[in-house]
Amino acid sequence: MNRSILVLGATGLLGREVTRQLVVKGQRVRVGVRQPERYQDPSSQVEAVRFDFDDPTSYAPALADIEKLFLIALPLDPEAPAMLAPVIQAAKQAGLRQIVFTSALGVDHNEEAPLRKVERLLEASGIAHTILRPNFFMDNFASGFIGPMIQGGGGIFVAAEDAKTSFIAVQDIAAVAVAALTKDGHVGQAYNLTGPTALSHDEVAAIISKVSGRKVVYQPISEEAMRQGALDNGLPEPNADYLAMLYQVTRDGYMGGRTQDVEQILGREPISFAEFARQHQNAWTV
Repeated sequence: MNRSILVLGATGLLGREVTRQLVVKGQRVRVGVRQPERYQDPSSQVEAVRFDFDDPTSYAPALADIEKLFLIALPLDPEAPAMLAPVIQAAKQAGLRQIVFTSALGVDHNEEAPLRKVERLLEASGIAHTILRPNFFMDNFASGFIGPMIQGGGGIFVAAEDAKTSFIAVQDIAAVAVAALTKDGHVGQAYNLTGPTALSHDEVAAIISKVSGRKVVYQPISEEAMRQGALDNGLPEPNADYLAMLYQVTRDGYMGGRTQDVEQILGREPISFAEFARQHQNAWTV
């Protein structure tokens, strides 16, 4: 049976939510994962097939009979251009009508940024595409990499100093992606996606404390301490360097801006961090 949309990264925070929202809208979805036999989804509308970025022979079968692709790079991958270039080429050979690519806020100001290079690859491919550039995920504080810090240590320990960030909920990013995949008018567009308010990590900690009923503090740490902590937790050195770079950009004030793109596409304001925290309060209970 034809599955017109292929979702990559379907086991990650964003890919999983994109898949869920597509199913809610009645779309029959194919997900590309390393181990399809282990992929679990209660919906009969989702077909899991093998897709491995490290195995180009898996690309064509996964792309067969596909019209549109949700494309996302591996997290913190400085080699994203080399990794995604053959995927984009395979998509072109398969005759895909559209690629929706998740990039990152601000990369259009740095031509050397890995995700900016992927954007340029898409532009050069001739495939109709839509680019999403979200800010840092609110979900990092719940089910992402900061969640265990809060759960286990009662704090947020990152190298952001007192800089503010307009965090955005994954469900809002996914809703924009689904709109781009299922509605007209989004081809050729690049959307900069932010939450409704720029917050410091102190303010985030205060919101989580209020909602969870436990004391959560923000402890700014040095970039080197954060990098070393990432290495100690098994993150490869190039990825740890990438993480450090992201927080340098944050400290420099580039992640505190606010855009109207979510409102314009979804017809509503993006979810506030306070609302996100209420929805996820069980993530921080002991």
